[in-house]
Amino acid sequence: MTNVSLGGMLALVLTSVALCACSPVTLVNALTPRTTYRDVTNVAYGPSERQRLDVYVPTHPDAGASGMPVVVFFYGGSWQNGQREDYRFVGEALASRGFLVVVPDYRTYPEVTFPGFMDDAAIAVRWASERARAYGGDPDRLFLMGHSAGAQMVALLATDARYLHANGMRECDIAGVIGLAGPYDFLPLKSDVLRRIFPEPVRLASQPIHFVTGREPPMWLAVGDADTVVDPGNTTRFAQRLHGMNDAVQVRHYDLGHAMLLGTLSAPLRGYAPVLDDIATFVNSFPERASAHPACS
Repeated sequence: MTNVSLGGMLALVLTSVALCACSPVTLVNALTPRTTYRDVTNVAYGPSERQRLDVYVPTHPDAGASGMPVVVFFYGGSWQNGQREDYRFVGEALASRGFLVVVPDYRTYPEVTFPGFMDDAAIAVRWASERARAYGGDPDRLFLMGHSAGAQMVALLATDARYLHANGMRECDIAGVIGLAGPYDFLPLKSDVLRRIFPEPVRLASQPIHFVTGREPPMWLAVGDADTVVDPGNTTRFAQRLHGMNDAVQVRHYDLGHAMLLGTLSAPLRGYAPVLDDIATFVNSFPERASAHPACS
């Protein structure tokens, strides 16, 4: 298998999709192992049907006395769609590395506009912090991870303190942020739908780059150099702003497109780009409490 090129594997996946008349994510999830985790599904963190989450508990955790690192993953979907069940391959990937994983749904447009989905995200993070120990996790090593629109959400949680503060948390309660293909500085808007999702009176407040203060948790930002959906310049500009404020930030470039940057976490494609390895290295580099970071001083 290691002798098959990424292009060859993609061709195989696409052929399989055509043969079984299923979507790529359905096939990827069908090929995802079930032995590396046990899941607890459809857990309510709020009253809405979209305020539900799934928890992935590693079958063989590599945890210290205090428990496993906790990763809360927010998927993308242009703030308009998505469902947590489609991201079982992400939950499995992270659980296979010994991390407790929480994958929430959140309300999307047209049910809500900005900042409604941000409020949901903050509540879900509080839920993970408060309940991590019940699943063997360490709430003092709580990481936020997102892809595409989800990366914008986790970056904004880490930069605009209002969302965490409203839920009794601080920025420094977050050990680190993992952003993949994120729109962190995406104005002006070119889509009428996005203009409705981000109403003009609050539009500037949707941009993580505007809230960087130098007190952010460490960040690991991945960019697909072949991304034609989210301009990779978003990551470049955001990282430059973080660097300029002396925040800890790492940027990793991969010769991948927008969807494949996340897709290579899946078991069928995991060996063809080190995205999962790099994420695990980042998470495991912070064994101490989140509150030990300078932002809490």
